[in-house]
Amino acid sequence: MEKYFDFYPKRVPKELTLPETTLIENLEISSRRYPDKTALNYYGKRISYRELYSEVLSLAGYLQANDVKKGDRILLYMQNSPQWIISFYAIARAGAVVIPINPMNTSEELAFYVSDCEIKTAIVSQELFENVRALIDKSTIEHVVVGTYSDYIDSETNLNLPQEVCALRQELPPEYTPWHEALSARYSPIAVDASADDLVVMPYTSGTTGTPKGCMHTHKTVQANIITVGVWQSVTSESVHLLTLPLFHVTGMLHSCHGPLSGGCEIVIMTRWDRELARILIERNGVTHWTNISTMLIDFLANPNLIKDSLKTLEVIGGGGAPLPEAVGEKLYNLAGIRYAEGYGLSETIAHTHFNPPDRPKLQCLGIPSPNTQSKIIDPLTLQELGPNQEGEIVVRGPQVFKGYYKRPEENVNAFITIEGKTFLRTGDIAKYDDEGYYFIVDRIKRMINASGFKVWPTEVESKLYNHPAVQQACVVGVPDERKGEQVKAFIVLNEENKGKVTEQEIIDWSKTQLAAYKYPRVIEFRDKLPTTSSGKLLWRKLQEEERNKLVAGGEK
Repeated sequence: MEKYFDFYPKRVPKELTLPETTLIENLEISSRRYPDKTALNYYGKRISYRELYSEVLSLAGYLQANDVKKGDRILLYMQNSPQWIISFYAIARAGAVVIPINPMNTSEELAFYVSDCEIKTAIVSQELFENVRALIDKSTIEHVVVGTYSDYIDSETNLNLPQEVCALRQELPPEYTPWHEALSARYSPIAVDASADDLVVMPYTSGTTGTPKGCMHTHKTVQANIITVGVWQSVTSESVHLLTLPLFHVTGMLHSCHGPLSGGCEIVIMTRWDRELARILIERNGVTHWTNISTMLIDFLANPNLIKDSLKTLEVIGGGGAPLPEAVGEKLYNLAGIRYAEGYGLSETIAHTHFNPPDRPKLQCLGIPSPNTQSKIIDPLTLQELGPNQEGEIVVRGPQVFKGYYKRPEENVNAFITIEGKTFLRTGDIAKYDDEGYYFIVDRIKRMINASGFKVWPTEVESKLYNHPAVQQACVVGVPDERKGEQVKAFIVLNEENKGKVTEQEIIDWSKTQLAAYKYPRVIEFRDKLPTTSSGKLLWRKLQEEERNKLVAGGEK
């Protein structure tokens, strides 16, 4: 038996029997169990499970009446909102496949996904409507439903709402369907011969290492992680979840939407991140579970209005995306008395493959394999399995692993490896596990810095920089160097109280005392903010490209 099983949460089994039902059946059952209980809480506006399921059925019927068939790919292009959740389950009820797209994508970027999936029907939000409208004449899109967030807002709210949430419904050209008209038609959906093995959602990889690829997930692969997160995080019908991560991203989708709805929980929805508004919502609604990422938590803990009582109801807090700096984890513990439990996963695994045990987490740690999941470390070149404390590529095997990339047969071959007759997914992440079986990220294979032949992993350097009292945020990249090949550069956001008081050289000198000679940053650049994705991950590649473009521009002078 694997050593890490010794540290599984009490009463959590090593293997879980997974349901053979669909996601829409999860919501149907919750609506029958808890018809009058709050399902969605949108800035104070409460939607019961009965109301939620009724609107799902109405929209599903409308889609079917407008020629949506089983297996069709439907574009879902909006920010966090009741409409996003209703749309997902309506698409699933119609037997179609959800294509959740980052709302930050431009019209030009959107065209790729529409073409790749041959999308005919789109459900979009009002502020993004023009991006879709620009594609109508040059794409496969035939039908568009447009939602307005303010339709679900209580007019008497005293909260400081995002601008797009306050925006009133606008008049649309006659060929587009307003959300309220689609629902008020009150179509009843016809039965669909759906099974757990049918495709239900196809999130796209971010494309940081090439063209975005659709990850094909069935009801069964999604259910695998719905069940494990519920058991692992002690989710009950009384749990209250704060939804801050974007729903198009698998972590927000799984941990803050599908998991809670399956358990009959209440979801407190935020359309856009705002640390003060998050504090108010946690306090007002007695939030018990909050899945986020490190950059979000760092900002949240920097809120001067935060006090110990702000987090008194929190029972489980954690996330992934990037390791949480030790100093931030300690600040959280001193404030709220709870430990941040990190996890690890991919779009290809519909969120988690690894969890930290809530009662025994380790900081800057991916955790241990979740129930039903196997994980190994291999040499990325020889493909030989490695042992404790040896750095190599993570490979995983489990029921949450996707069915392959959509229309990418060659990449599907490269994505998997066979070990002792079993198929494992290659993650492309470099990690190691300790003597207790806890996994620790080292970095992305493609992110490694080669400084005079020495391997430098940016994540390690960033973790050290966070220990400096003046550093609020850090991102480390490799920049070209004629002598060394590459050298280490750190982009840093200083805490407000230290801006103008700490110099770049002081940070470099401090780093020399913390890191080996080949690891410490030779160049520091202060920024007011660092570029991030809409899910909060640092865009290290963008910073690296900026540096390389500077070199090219300098050479042309």
